[in-house]
Amino acid sequence: KTEMDDSEYMYELFSVIIHKGGCYGGHYHVYIRDVDELGNWQIQEEEDRLIEDKALRDTENAEIEENPLVVLKGILSEDETKQIPVDQLGQKLLEKKRVSWNKKYRKQYGPLRKYLQNHPQMFQFSPDNLKVGLKENHKLAFKSNSGGRDLQSPPRKNDVRCNSEKKLTSLRDNSAGCHWFDLNDSKVQPIEEKDIEKQFQGKESAYMLFYRKSQLKRPPEARGNPRYQIPEHLLNEMNAANTELQKKRAECDSANNGIDLHLHLSSCYKFHNGALHPSLTWKESVVDLTMDRRKTLGDLRQSVFQMLESWEGDMILSIAKPLPAGLHLYQILDGDELTLDGIGLADGADVFVWNGKEVGGTKVMTGPDHEPVVINVLRLAEYNEGGKGQHFTESQHVFSCSTKLSDLRRALAPSGGIILKNGSGPDKEAKDWEVFLEEDMKETVKSVGLTDGCSVLVLDSHDQSFVNVSSGNLTAFTYDISWLQVKSFCGMDDEEKHVKITATIETVMSDIKMKAIRELHLEEELANDSCLRPVSGNGKLLSPVPEDYTVKEAELKMGSLLGLCRGKAPTSTQLFLYFIVDQNASSEMEIVVEETASVKECLNLMLEKSGLSGDNWHLRRIDWCYEAGEALSQENATLKELNVCRGDTLVITEGKLPVKGFLKIPIWWFKSSRHKKHEENAQYQVNGMTCKMDALQLSPARDSPEYIHTDMDLCYAGSIEIAGEASLEDLKMQAMTLPCFQEQIVPLPSFLRAWTVDSKGLGKLLRHNKQQLNDYKLGARVEICIEPLQKEENLGPHDLLLRVQMGIPGERDYYDSTDLVWDISKECTTWALRQRVASHYCLPVDKIEIAKYFPERFEWLPISSWTQQISKRKRKKNQESLRSAPYHLKDGDIIGVKNLLLDDTKDFSTVRDDIGKEKQRQLALEKKK
Repeated sequence: KTEMDDSEYMYELFSVIIHKGGCYGGHYHVYIRDVDELGNWQIQEEEDRLIEDKALRDTENAEIEENPLVVLKGILSEDETKQIPVDQLGQKLLEKKRVSWNKKYRKQYGPLRKYLQNHPQMFQFSPDNLKVGLKENHKLAFKSNSGGRDLQSPPRKNDVRCNSEKKLTSLRDNSAGCHWFDLNDSKVQPIEEKDIEKQFQGKESAYMLFYRKSQLKRPPEARGNPRYQIPEHLLNEMNAANTELQKKRAECDSANNGIDLHLHLSSCYKFHNGALHPSLTWKESVVDLTMDRRKTLGDLRQSVFQMLESWEGDMILSIAKPLPAGLHLYQILDGDELTLDGIGLADGADVFVWNGKEVGGTKVMTGPDHEPVVINVLRLAEYNEGGKGQHFTESQHVFSCSTKLSDLRRALAPSGGIILKNGSGPDKEAKDWEVFLEEDMKETVKSVGLTDGCSVLVLDSHDQSFVNVSSGNLTAFTYDISWLQVKSFCGMDDEEKHVKITATIETVMSDIKMKAIRELHLEEELANDSCLRPVSGNGKLLSPVPEDYTVKEAELKMGSLLGLCRGKAPTSTQLFLYFIVDQNASSEMEIVVEETASVKECLNLMLEKSGLSGDNWHLRRIDWCYEAGEALSQENATLKELNVCRGDTLVITEGKLPVKGFLKIPIWWFKSSRHKKHEENAQYQVNGMTCKMDALQLSPARDSPEYIHTDMDLCYAGSIEIAGEASLEDLKMQAMTLPCFQEQIVPLPSFLRAWTVDSKGLGKLLRHNKQQLNDYKLGARVEICIEPLQKEENLGPHDLLLRVQMGIPGERDYYDSTDLVWDISKECTTWALRQRVASHYCLPVDKIEIAKYFPERFEWLPISSWTQQISKRKRKKNQESLRSAPYHLKDGDIIGVKNLLLDDTKDFSTVRDDIGKEKQRQLALEKKK
């Protein structure tokens, strides 16, 4: 054959399709040779590389110094011994680099020991793998290099320029098809031919190769013409799509860069009491303006001029800030060529528009040095209506932070007097008042620390006898003398007496108890066997107060009610605790233990007091809804170390705690519901409180393994103990060993589906069999439900599991539900769900109606085309997503389907729904009674 004949059989590769994943999901990439020279960005790519090379050369020395190989070799070569322990090597790294291996290198290179083992050609371990050193050849090579470099030197600057110029020249001289496009479902990007063979290597990759004849020539008019031989209707469709894309980009750009400014017009404000206040309502005095943050201050000024056509004279724009005293002005905005972002205008900023001199004829001081401060001014009351102790009158005054204290005193006490500052802040009941001395009068309000809400006490000349000016402190009347109410619970008769005891916040509780015993005419001997306990609003006696505490230390408010009860009060080193047995709140008991007692000792004391025995018990804290919460798993830790406080309630729970790192998980078996509908037993579903609640309450005692949940078809199977590092597949394997599972034929764990169980039934669906249980963050009180399947299942992160059921034509009922897996990776909209359901039942999309069922309300919500009310900024992300309100679609939801070809009624409700709603209505009426 001739050479011409051979060329007829020469083919070249021009396209590759690669798929990574399995038959149920994956990802495609398409690589196409640029045969028509549609891309000219190859040259720019090489020019960008020149810039990157220069940046790499500038940072090369720093990178070499940060290379862990160089750092570790340097440390090992400096050590005189041949080998050092691995732990000591990590310590030396910390001393040399001032940062640990875990913090600097672990994320990129892994643990230190593993990194050393991955470089056997350089590092040598001792026989017991505890010590490490450098091999001889690397030790000598490192010492011979004075610069400490052990890496290949980079090419010189001239070499880079020469090579780059050669590459650019060759690129310009190359013929068509010198570049490849990389396409997937989200973007198009360039890729070099040598990099294609590296994509998706491995047994999970499938690929197709497309060849064309080498002699096949494209017509000249196709070169550089992306519209060549494309049908007119496709061009129109692409133009429309591009127009829509540009519109969305403009909307997105406006949403991302638009800022809302609040313009305050000087004509609507007046200056009084040290700040600016609107003469009209706040809404009428403020004009909202939306601007692009990339526009200049000049553009903003022009927009304001266009809004205020009647404005005359100079226009000054100043930053404003609402303060407790009113509106205050700060710096003037200057530099019309600067962008709004450059001058620091953020979204929601307040801008004041004025002439820069006065507002309403009054000169306005601006800047942080003239901020107005609201001060609470206290004076002694002239009259005290029957109460004990001193009382104050309070008023608010506004002063500039630059006001001198002499001017402040002249304004508040014109006839003479002294001013005291509350050293504890704005709390007027605090006791540490400080006198402003004469030498302080030259200071300003800001320099002495007076801020918004601070209190000052003004004493006129006739009140100064209360002050010791030499020490600068007030006498005891500022302790707010008042009273506490004490009620006796020690008497044998039904009549409970109570008295008022005068006290201050510094009165000791033992003194209050003795006064109450005397005024209640009780026996003096009771003082050694009684205590004071606060009484809550609902009449419950709270934990006793230690007798050596003051009223302030006991955190008691004046006027509080205390109960005088029998029993010694705990000391400051003891804890008064409540405890119950297995969530039986009616049997609440009390105990006093040392705060240094261990959890085990405390448990034994509680068991002894409650008459229980055995070691099959543990303690738990009570949570916010008065249920058993976190377990006190550290038996040898003290109560103080675990932050157990006075008045806490603990729960004695049956059962031993699992070993640290293990989970004790109750397992439920989900029986097939082929012969049950979700509406059955609706009377037990009212308010979401189903029979499941009773079953779950029995589960900790483990005495009802055959209890069947009549509504959800749940059967308690038992409990398992499993390590948190175990996988979900391990949990399923261990659950298959329970007696309840022996009757079932389950070939593999992938034939099982795992759910969490909450108070309303099935909760979260657990995916990925190989994932560790700790990654699910299940918690200590989690319960798991296992559901058998007819075939293997491996749901992806974007697969949504729904239970769909077709309505029976002519009846208010449904056929058995079936599982439907819906891929929501691309979209989760109404239209997409309708298409998926229609495809599942082989029906036209326009001939079905669908609705989601809310079992706790016995209601169906039709899923139709709707427009969600969301903000402009969130519209792109959440538009019409069924995962958000009002549907909140999640795994396990029930979807009802109506076939309009056979049933034109769009009522999804059933007779059981009517019964459930009626039960809810009756319960609501009973609660009102």
